[in-house]
Parts: sequence; structure tokens; C-alpha cells
Amino acid sequence: MSRQVSLYGLVIYLFATTSLCGWTQAPSPQPGGMGGIATGGTFQAVFDSEKRPITAGGFVKTGPIVFMNTAEQAGLTAWRHKAGTTEKRFILEAKGPGVALLDYDNDGWLDIYLVNGSTFNALQGKEEPPHAALFRNNHDGTFTNIAAKAGVTNDRWGYGVVIGDYDNDGWPDIYVTNYGKNRLYHNNHDGTFSDVAEKAGVAVGTWSTGATFGDYDGDGRLDLFVAGYLQFDLNSLPIAGTKVVGYANCSYRGTATMCGPRGLPGERDHLFHNNGDGTFTDVSEKLGVSDPDRFFGLGTLFVDLNGDGKPDLVVANDTTPNYLYINKGDGTFEDQSYVSGYALNADGREVANMGIAAGDYENNGHMNLVNTTFSDDYDVVFRNDGTSTFTDVSYKAGVGAATIPFVGFGDGFLDYDNDGWKDLLIANGHVYPEVDKHPEWGTTYAQRPLLFHNTKNGKFDLIPPVEGTGLATISVGRGAAFGDLFNDGKIDVVIANMDQVPVLLRNVNPDHNHWVELKLIGGPKSPRDAVGSTVYLSAGGVRQRGDVLSGGSYLSSNDMRVHFGLGEAITIESVEIHWPSGAIEKIKLPALDRIFSVTEGKGITAVSCDREPCPQESSASSH
Repeated sequence: MSRQVSLYGLVIYLFATTSLCGWTQAPSPQPGGMGGIATGGTFQAVFDSEKRPITAGGFVKTGPIVFMNTAEQAGLTAWRHKAGTTEKRFILEAKGPGVALLDYDNDGWLDIYLVNGSTFNALQGKEEPPHAALFRNNHDGTFTNIAAKAGVTNDRWGYGVVIGDYDNDGWPDIYVTNYGKNRLYHNNHDGTFSDVAEKAGVAVGTWSTGATFGDYDGDGRLDLFVAGYLQFDLNSLPIAGTKVVGYANCSYRGTATMCGPRGLPGERDHLFHNNGDGTFTDVSEKLGVSDPDRFFGLGTLFVDLNGDGKPDLVVANDTTPNYLYINKGDGTFEDQSYVSGYALNADGREVANMGIAAGDYENNGHMNLVNTTFSDDYDVVFRNDGTSTFTDVSYKAGVGAATIPFVGFGDGFLDYDNDGWKDLLIANGHVYPEVDKHPEWGTTYAQRPLLFHNTKNGKFDLIPPVEGTGLATISVGRGAAFGDLFNDGKIDVVIANMDQVPVLLRNVNPDHNHWVELKLIGGPKSPRDAVGSTVYLSAGGVRQRGDVLSGGSYLSSNDMRVHFGLGEAITIESVEIHWPSGAIEKIKLPALDRIFSVTEGKGITAVSCDREPCPQESSASSH
């Protein structure tokens, strides 16, 4: 085991708290009582040259312009999120929202689903609840909210969203997690959806957060995992100093705040097996993934971590150890949370895990994980040795120190410059509005995103935020979803914010590198949307890995098309698709800068170029 917790963790811990990036004092432990959130201590504040906290500052006049926030031009700012009051007296008001990218109408263009929250008055029927949004892509850089017409406004206190074609009919379905009963929106193929959660047996009814679809038992049907957060009783609110919280005070750095998650009872997780008839069966306890310790689940993802073609299951838990369940290939799991090195960070302690990014950033075929965390702690880069054994390389990778002042939520790997190497973007935003009353702390409620560029040697460089560009956008970030919204071969990012309008980071990087994208369609023995597939592409002497995943980031769901940047390569040497059915298929891609649809066993069945179909290329062969 390469955990190296004792000596290695101590060295990294001491090094990180002495001289890196302006932190000049060692952390002092914080009380971990009611309302506490796991951190690494209290670090000296970091300010920019204009005395602004680095979380909302550090801007530069010139530099690489990668993203522009085009949410207003796109029409997204006509909608906004709402959760409780701006004071955030209760933890129910501070988590969420997620965002999903999906092609709900199968027109070849990604649409956007944004989860909304609610209010206590709305839960009591005293006012109209906030509505979720489904923005249809108009193919011209703009979007139109058709949620009401589509029947997906939710109108419950929403948190997360995940996409998957659970009934293999070729149309994406939407699962929304709520405080209270969840929604399973079945796609009716006519622009509308029907909530079948009750009938399907996946409504749950507690406080659900992250969810992920994956075919864990290889029967060709998507199963569903749903993480539970904590038990929140509207009739017995967790107010500081009351019996509900053990008469404890709830504070952050000595300032009164909402209570939780520590000290509140956690909620169980659920794994639902797809019965193939529109219903699911809860097999959580039977398979040992029900979380009897009741940790505070947030991010979750089905992803193959040891290369055996079977989706494993990871759960990012808030202020408690993470879970890693290895798929044994016989329909069961083995809990390897601690032995794998994923449960804790290099210091041997739990952190306030939020989101999960999964990707092969070293181009060695191994899926690595990045967990976002609370401020006064670093976002954790878990490097996979290929056998699902993880080592915390956060500081070595160049991510650790820069993330300490930020509260990270949504995150994802993306090759923003199409050079063939995956970069990393993290959406940030604090949970305590009170921090804005204490500028001396060096943090803010609204924060800017962080973009790390892959330097191709296992390390990342932080890209500076140029004034007026997307990276200088300040928001209370939560979920983030990654995908090619404009079918131009560049990966964009939608960030869902607390009590605000969304951010749309449109990729305007000036590179002219080549790219390809693959929309995979599974055969009879695979899920129709090919969730769980792995693609290996070789070009320019580099072998990349891309996976079709459902869920990830923070309570969000990304573009399921597999994207590869090719750099200056002008030919693709090989493409090998490992389907969920176990079949391995090699295909020949006849051109670059295209979106190819590939159907299992049939090769390339459609091609899109210059945002339009390329029928003359659709007969390309597979072998």
C-alpha cells in the first residue's frame, strides 16, 4: 500500500504550512464541536497587491484569455437560484445546487438543466416554490428555458442532478435529488418528461445529494446510486444553544454560524438495482454500500479505477472519511476505502469532501481523482497507480497550496487548449456569508474559479485570472458541468451558484489544436448511452483515455461525449473502445475536428463537422 501516511504526511503537512504561497504560520487546530467542518487548521490570510482576499482578487491586466462569461448573452441570467434566506441560518440553505448537460431532444446539441432550491415558506405552502430550469440550446449561442413546458420544474428543495438512459430507449432521463422525495423524469421523446420516481421505487424521501448511474452488475441496464447527507427536521431546527444541537454553540473562527454537519445525524446511502421493467430494487444493505456509519455523503461516481472494465463506486463525504467500493465482478462490492488510500488525505485525516473529478491527467491509462474541500484545507489530488491504490500528491502536483483559502465544490478535468493533456477547473464559493464581515480572514463568500494547466509532467500551473474574463468572475459557486456546448470542439463550463444567476464559461482559448469527440451508443448487452465505456486514443505519440461517466463534479452531470484534444497531430493512430458488455472494438477515424457517433458493433454511424452533418463520412469503417 502506498499510503505513506506517517512520515510522508508529516513532511508534506509541515512544508505546506511554513512557506508556500504566503502562508507563514503553522495552522492551529480548531475546535471540532457542533457545526464544525473538517479543516487543516487556521492559515494566515493571503491578500493581493490591492489588499483584497485572494479568493476574490489576484487579477492580472494581461495573460491567457481562456474563458469569457457569456451567461447573459446566452440568456441564462433570466433565471436565478434561490435557497432559503441570504443569512443562511440553517445548513439546508447552504448546499447545492447542481447542473447537468444533456441533449434532451436528441438534436445533437447540449442543453442545460439547472436545479433550484426552495424556501421554508414554500415547503409550508405559503408561497410559490422556485422552479428548476431546462435551457434548450438554440444552436446560435443562446438558450431558451422550456422547463415548465417540459414538466421538469421540480418545485421541491433541489440539490443534485444526474443524467442516464435508465430504460435504454435512446433518450436521456433526468434524476433530481431533493430534500424530501426525489424525481426521476422519464423522457417522453416529445420534449416532455414524466416523473416516475414513485413508480420506479427511487423517490427515497430523505435528504439526497449526489447521484450516479452505472451498470454495476453487467446486465446492460443502468443502476442508480444516491448519496444521503444528513437528517434535518423542520419541526426541530438545529439552532445553536438548543437541545437539538446538545446546547452547543455553532461557530466558525469564533463567529456564530449555522450548525452542521458535525453533531447532526447523518443519512444513509442507497444503491438501486435496475429490474429492467421500469422499477428498481434497493440493494444497498445487501451489497454493503448503505453507509451504516451515516457519513455526510455529497459527491459520488461510478468509475472503473482498476482497469478491469467494471465500474467501481466512490463517495466523497463531508467532514468524514470517503468511501471506495471496488466492484468484484460478481455483482458485489468490497469496501477498500482505507486500504486504497482514498478515505483520508496524506495527513491521515478526513476532510470536508465536496466534489469529485475523475480523469487520466498523466496519460498513463489510470483514472485519478480530485476531491474539493473546505477552506483552510487543500483540494486533494489522489494519484492512481492503476490498481485503485491512491497517493495524495496534491502539493507535488501543484494544486495543494493554491486551493487552501478557497472552498471548492464543482470540479472536473478538461483539455481546454486541446493539447492532448487534461487540465483541471474548480468552482469555488464559501458556505458562511459571515466571512464577508471579516476581511482579515482572507476569504470571501463569493469566490473565483481556479484553472490549472497540465504541464505534461504530472504537475499543473495555475492560470492567472485576467480582468474582465471568465476566470475573474466572482460567484458563490456550487455545481459545475463540463461539455462542448457549441459543438466547436472546445470544452465549456456551466457553474451553478447559490442565490444567483449561473455562470457560463465559454471557451475562447485561441489555440488551433485539433480535436475529436465520440458519442457512443451501446449495443444490446451494454447500456444504450454507453455509460461505463472507456476509449483509448493514440495520436502524436500520446495515448489518452476517456470515459463515459454519469455524474461527478459536485451534484452535477457532464457531457457524455468523449472529448480528445490532439495538439498538432494530423492523424489518429488508433482508437480502441472498451464497451460495458466486455466487447473491445477498434475503429478508424477518417478525419479530425469532427463529432463521430459510434454504435457498438457497427462502427461510425454519423459524423458532424462545422456544426452540421457530414453524411459523406458516415460510412467510415470499423475493424
